[in-house]
Amino acid sequence: MNNDNAKARHNKVLLIYTGGTIGMGRNPQTDALEPLNFEHLIANLPEFAYLKTEIDTYQFTPPIDSSDMSLRRWAQLVRIIHDSYDSYDGFVILHGTDTMAYTASALSFMMENLTKPVILTGSQLPIGQLRTDGKENLVTSIELASAYNDDGHAIVPEVCIYFSGRLLRGNRSTKENADGFNAFNSFNYPHLCEAGVEFNFRHHYILKPDFSKPMIPHYAMDPNVVVFSLFPGVQENIVRHVLEAPELRGIVMRSFGSGNAPQKPWLRQLLKDATKRGVTVVNISQCVAGCVKMGRYEASYQLKDAGIVSGYDCTVESAVTKLMYLQARYSDCHTIRYLMNKSLCGEITK
Repeated sequence: MNNDNAKARHNKVLLIYTGGTIGMGRNPQTDALEPLNFEHLIANLPEFAYLKTEIDTYQFTPPIDSSDMSLRRWAQLVRIIHDSYDSYDGFVILHGTDTMAYTASALSFMMENLTKPVILTGSQLPIGQLRTDGKENLVTSIELASAYNDDGHAIVPEVCIYFSGRLLRGNRSTKENADGFNAFNSFNYPHLCEAGVEFNFRHHYILKPDFSKPMIPHYAMDPNVVVFSLFPGVQENIVRHVLEAPELRGIVMRSFGSGNAPQKPWLRQLLKDATKRGVTVVNISQCVAGCVKMGRYEASYQLKDAGIVSGYDCTVESAVTKLMYLQARYSDCHTIRYLMNKSLCGEITK
């Protein structure tokens, strides 16, 4: 890859359609939503005539429901972007909303030193319907993906989610609403841009990569991870079956409040045994906002003593995909635990 091309403007954006509501149409016989030919659909959108950038399209065949998103598909997206990296100013990925935050988080780790915008968006209503939110989300995402500073560098060189007037860091985002147009939010990090009459970029919060170095793609992810939520009445035998699975390498434990857990000797012992076997246990809060502060209360101090690492203020989507990424790259659990406590691409605040 030619590093000089990082500054070369192409006035082109690659639009990648994976599937999702935005590209659906209603079957008149069954009244069910079905995928449409997205390239044909956007060719008939009059709004595209006003865009100042060219658009090429890449469509998954067949399109997939976001519930079926997989590690193989994440690697496919990274490969598509890497193979065409020098030919476009930015990339827009159309994606179903259900797993969009997982994909955005995964891609943020899988594309090291990203120097161009990768914007994920979609809609709550199909783009062909009268009240759709898809047109604004799509057109604005394309404008954001092609937005560059006077020095030739992208204004937002990171993986983001754009929805309903808000540009969010991808690995800080969570789906907050299944029905409303404001489907996503980043509760522990400010919005990167508010899209009103004009774009109000918050430059101080946007990542600053090394534009002199290439983007490094990573394709492997290790899925031997489990998300384990604590709750009153959690049972020892069930937890034991989960934590003693021989393939298990990582646990995202969703604790109470600022990182607290029931003070049950059996739970502490099972977690301690898991960490001794080399399993990385990451403590994140069940609250959508706030930070894990291990040691603040006795109930969390014992977790720290058992070898559990803090996930600070990261989302569950970010914690899961970060573990998958690190486990694929490193065999040593101490390295993984060390890096889980480091911000690799803005996923935690320290």
